[in-house]
Amino acid sequence: MVNINTLDPGASPLDYYGFELRRHREAAGLTQRQLGDIVNYTGSLVGQVETARKLPTPEFSERVDAALGTGGLLTRLVPLVMRSQLPAWFQQVAELEARAVEICTFQTHMVHGLLQSPSYVCAVLGVLDQDKLGDRAAARLARQRIFEKGDPPVFWMVLSEAALNQEIGGSDVMREQLTHLLTFEDDPRINVQVLPYSAGEHAGLQGSFNVYRFAGDPPIVYTEGYSSGHPSANPDTVKDCSLRYDHLRAAALSIKDSADLIRRVMEDRYGEQVA
Repeated sequence: MVNINTLDPGASPLDYYGFELRRHREAAGLTQRQLGDIVNYTGSLVGQVETARKLPTPEFSERVDAALGTGGLLTRLVPLVMRSQLPAWFQQVAELEARAVEICTFQTHMVHGLLQSPSYVCAVLGVLDQDKLGDRAAARLARQRIFEKGDPPVFWMVLSEAALNQEIGGSDVMREQLTHLLTFEDDPRINVQVLPYSAGEHAGLQGSFNVYRFAGDPPIVYTEGYSSGHPSANPDTVKDCSLRYDHLRAAALSIKDSADLIRRVMEDRYGEQVA
């Protein structure tokens, strides 16, 4: 009899991960419960991952790799699995993020996904759709692991002051998110500048956009609509958006002054006094 939980490893990265996990576990002569005991997870969770019903976390993968002696196979599969859980139209963008040596983003109304805190992610993704929210949030947060690479990209974010005041998720969530932004204040690779209300009309009035630059490929500009993304390598588009970004960065507050404004907003709007 065919096992009803047998996976087709070619169906998806998640199915492939589950197939490999089961194959290596059985080769080691362990039951799901025995492996779970070794890595300090339940056998039920091991079974759910094996049957592609639950996403594997990096911690789970690292522990299982060590227990089964897989040479880091499962850990290396995690980024691919997580990327596959993103909306189909966004997966190309995640690949651009993973390859870029520099990412420049202008955001009009909310923090860019690469710098979002966990509760902020859930608040953003949960609007009108609570289905599989935990998995969708984990997939978005997994994108942030690009900053843990040996040679991570340089990241610039010009953020409208409006995004600091748009109370996404409530006061507690906003305090956590703004605190998270402040953790990058002294990181030369992750730079946050706030475009203040006082800037008036500016070069980004047409909306948010990203510019991705690569070591050996032409830069790409990315804009986004409802459930759709629009990458473009058109040289004229790239030139225009790069010029706009330079003007936005010039009009924004310095990194230090931006951090000071974030602290003031936290205290004045969200009741948090920050040293």
